[in-house]
Amino acid sequence: MIQVNQFKNVLEVLDFFKEEETCRLYLEQQRWNGKVTCPHCGHEHVYRTNRGFKCADKTCHKKFSVLVGTPMEHTKIKLRYWFAAVYILSALKKGISSHQLGRDLGISQKCAWFLNMRIRQMFIDPTPEKLTMVVQADETFVGGKNKNRHRDKKVKNTQGRSFKDKRPVLGLLQPGGKIRTFQMPNTGPDSIQPLLEQNIERGAVLMTDEWAGYMYANKDFCHVAVEHRVGQYVDGMVHCNGVENFWSHLKRGLVGVYHHVSFKHLNKYCLEYSYRFNTRKDTNEERFHSLLTNINGNRLSWKTLVNDNRFN
Repeated sequence: MIQVNQFKNVLEVLDFFKEEETCRLYLEQQRWNGKVTCPHCGHEHVYRTNRGFKCADKTCHKKFSVLVGTPMEHTKIKLRYWFAAVYILSALKKGISSHQLGRDLGISQKCAWFLNMRIRQMFIDPTPEKLTMVVQADETFVGGKNKNRHRDKKVKNTQGRSFKDKRPVLGLLQPGGKIRTFQMPNTGPDSIQPLLEQNIERGAVLMTDEWAGYMYANKDFCHVAVEHRVGQYVDGMVHCNGVENFWSHLKRGLVGVYHHVSFKHLNKYCLEYSYRFNTRKDTNEERFHSLLTNINGNRLSWKTLVNDNRFN
């Protein structure tokens, strides 16, 4: 049993996890909590070898380590550097660029970028539940403004809700609770309505603006709206200010830290900001321990990452 000290900063993380063996024992504790399970077949009867574990099931009988099936599988980066990166990315409110992380850890920018992307896999909620009671919904568009582009890079007819140079993202927020974000191909009812039905409990109060993409929301939810086009942003208890506050954090982070985000990986960056927002009441230490518990089945290979073309 690894008795972990309290971490007040990343230096204390590195001081505690000096040895790779300590890192491995801690990961075993976080992943399996004393009950080692074969990642290949799910069998619980395994025995320890000199280099890891071996499944006792005769139909499997495969060797494995605690890293198999996790974002750290086949990594050549020291685990203590992984731990430092996990602490940094989860603690910094607006994230950290791969250039800066590479300089801090003494690795290349490409390696740091892949490291960041694999850590974002840990941000996925393993047991998502439907949002209940009251939910705010709003869409935003992520992409550069035409007025800020050089003359030879301007894109015509990109005002308003054009998708030529921007991508829409839907946000669903339960006030005082969690937010979920979804990159969409468009903002029509055919894209918005299925996401509402999949993520919000039927009969909940749904607060939106007057956009036509929510035109069918009243069949499953108690739908109320404010009319932004006439300057109405609050109507009694009805507003979307909570989710719009999240958009301000997201966009300031994307512009101020990452500067440019490809549409191919936009959903991963939204997941990063959503995780930090949803754990805003946790300490940095609690986020660190929680993330290193959520590693099972979250492996992300380089080939899978670069070939993700869902929204291209």
